[in-house]
Amino acid sequence: MKFAISYSTADGIDPDHLVAYARHAEHCGFEGLYLPEHIVLYPGARVGLFEFPPALPYPDPLDCLAFVAAATERILLGTAVLLLPYHHPVVLAKRLATIDVLSKGRMRLLTVGLGTLPGEARATGVDFGTRGRRTDEAIEVLRLLWEGDEKGVSFDGEFFGFDDLTSYPKPHGATHLPIHVGGSSRAAARRAGRHGDGYFPGGALPLEERASQWELARTTAADAGRDPGALEYTRWGSIDMSAEQVEDFAAQGVTRIVVSPTTTEPEQQRDEMSAFAQRFSLPRAR
Repeated sequence: MKFAISYSTADGIDPDHLVAYARHAEHCGFEGLYLPEHIVLYPGARVGLFEFPPALPYPDPLDCLAFVAAATERILLGTAVLLLPYHHPVVLAKRLATIDVLSKGRMRLLTVGLGTLPGEARATGVDFGTRGRRTDEAIEVLRLLWEGDEKGVSFDGEFFGFDDLTSYPKPHGATHLPIHVGGSSRAAARRAGRHGDGYFPGGALPLEERASQWELARTTAADAGRDPGALEYTRWGSIDMSAEQVEDFAAQGVTRIVVSPTTTEPEQQRDEMSAFAQRFSLPRAR
């Protein structure tokens, strides 16, 4: 089992705190650090019963991860989730590859999702109803550009099109970056099976639905001629979870657990991270 940690910007973005948090997570032995994304918010924006405070700070996750990369040595960099339909994949391919090169191959926990706020789609000029198809196409474009050589690559799709493009630099020592798919729906599970390197479901899903979605991701991968055994399965966990709970996750096929501190107080956050690392004997940095 792999263990990663997320970083919340709910109380604002403090560069010193972000660096200290990332360095301590790395020292404790956490595999990766995840940041969320919202490009814009607005009064009345909500997901289910939760309404976003309009002033809730969401800094750009890729800029934050590049900042973290410069202050750390080995922790992997992740998003949960990057709202892919609101990014142009030609520009995004360059940004992600650049972070990966500068971090010496650590931009490896990219998780993408569709987004749930219609106003966010309108603000970026995206038809909310097409964001699923747009995401599928964007994943194709990202991989095509990363894998293309000096002869260039071409694409003719519903949303994106170009001829004979080259995109450099390439990811560090790899043909492409892993792309995990986030979401809480069967459509997301199918997308993970067709296009993803892993599935990262969120939300308070019933156990049976979680199992059904994971099986759907695997069967969709097999039907698409892909290896279902190569899919990673990431889930949210709690920082106070027990060894028995981790064993239960493993029995469900989970390969990575992402946890979050229960407090925004820096010293207590460090204590919670240290206690978790000790409980599960994470490989501490020297």
